[in-house]
Amino acid sequence: MATPGLPRPIAKDLSRVTEALDMLSPRWSVWTLMTLGEQPLRYTDIKTRLPMLFDAQLSGRLTTLTADGLVDRHEESARHVTYQLSGRGRSLGTVIAALATYGDTHLDKIKKPNRITGELEPERIPAAQNAEDTLKLITPKYATSLLWALRSQPSASGRELADVVLDHATTTAPIYQPLRQLVEDGLVDRLGHSSYRLSRQGEALTNTFQALSTWAAGRAKATPHPLWVPASAPSRPAMWAANSSPSQRPASTVATPESTVQQRLGLFSHGIPDRPRSGSSMGGRVR
Repeated sequence: MATPGLPRPIAKDLSRVTEALDMLSPRWSVWTLMTLGEQPLRYTDIKTRLPMLFDAQLSGRLTTLTADGLVDRHEESARHVTYQLSGRGRSLGTVIAALATYGDTHLDKIKKPNRITGELEPERIPAAQNAEDTLKLITPKYATSLLWALRSQPSASGRELADVVLDHATTTAPIYQPLRQLVEDGLVDRLGHSSYRLSRQGEALTNTFQALSTWAAGRAKATPHPLWVPASAPSRPAMWAANSSPSQRPASTVATPESTVQQRLGLFSHGIPDRPRSGSSMGGRVR
């Protein structure tokens, strides 16, 4: 969704980012993308790696991701069809890495006893689930537009945000529920009666939106975005094994697109959830 009240170049960029989020946000999309790699896989191979998906869910994801140009489908015969990431899909590595890192760093985790020490420690969430949980925070209607609008100014009232997000609409009503959710999720701070600003956790989305902007614009290299200037250089493209937890993996084991095949055997080394929990996020609000 475009945000007409922003400067035209930024509004155009936001529109591309929103389209990218629309492709990534459906449930299981990231899991499916992170399971595919350089090596073509048959449907049964993918199903083995994602056993928690029903056939209708997996086939639906593959069909949509193929239509979006993120997955290539090769039909050698009626009985031999394979799938693999397209070039555009492989280049999503940086975006998925940024989404997963944000979720791993900022989303609350349930504490569980360590199997060896018995001490409570944050639950290890698969990278794909961390990425999808982050998407659940920023993809509801108006959420990303509101975050970008608040990034463009230190603080703003609901009326001012409506003027930006809704293009001088006669009513501000549509933005208040999304604003309340962003406050509840910890991405926005409410100041006084009706003024808002990005929270520290909202500001921490910088690298995520920078990666999304770079990918959506088709830029080969990340350049500082006029709105979301990253605090540090964006990470190199990385496609983690879908069921690994990034905070628990040393840098040497993070798979780049070129090494995805070598990581295939360790894809589900931390166990496969029966069916990952639904809701705004697995661990609740950002911390």
